[in-house]
Amino acid sequence: MKESILSNSKELFLKYGVKSVTMDDIARELGMSKKTLYQYVKNKEELIHLMIQAHIELEKEITTDILKSSKDAISEMFGMAKHVLETLSKLPSTTIYDLQKYYPKSWQLVEAFHKHFIYKSIKKNLERGVKEKLYRTEIDCDIIAKLYVGKSTIVADESVFPSKEYNKEELFKAYFLYHIHGIATEKGVKKMTKHLEQVAKKKLSKTQK
Repeated sequence: MKESILSNSKELFLKYGVKSVTMDDIARELGMSKKTLYQYVKNKEELIHLMIQAHIELEKEITTDILKSSKDAISEMFGMAKHVLETLSKLPSTTIYDLQKYYPKSWQLVEAFHKHFIYKSIKKNLERGVKEKLYRTEIDCDIIAKLYVGKSTIVADESVFPSKEYNKEELFKAYFLYHIHGIATEKGVKKMTKHLEQVAKKKLSKTQK
């Protein structure tokens, strides 16, 4: 039942935003009374916290699968970037802001996930890219990985990039390209260009259909 509550709540939050959805809305969606709902979660804050925990575990699984299945470091980064873009496309523009302002403890889970798990994933990618001669040998993998995570925080910061002015997907694309161009060798840039061309072709074929 708790899994069902988390799943249905997530759908509502993705559709209407974290702040807009009430416990009454969730109970109605589940076809239960609010009293019954409170038997499983204390309040909306706990519900969001549990939902974020479940989301992070899923993100870890998806990221690990991408790392295992990618042919090279550039493909790996593209896989992670594609997943992030797909996730951002489903989020209401105010989600990150609402979590930061109204549910700081839950947002701290997201920050910890980036500072530890994503940092390690990016560092491994950098080390792999150097070995494959797709990234420059002089880069410091530890420093670049921490810079990547730190800049991710800036991208999510409403005071720097307000969602009313910046599309989060376009913003992340710019950030991703900035990252790759800063570390890639000529061989790496060529491989990245091929990936971009393939993405452009897929988009063109979809629009023609």
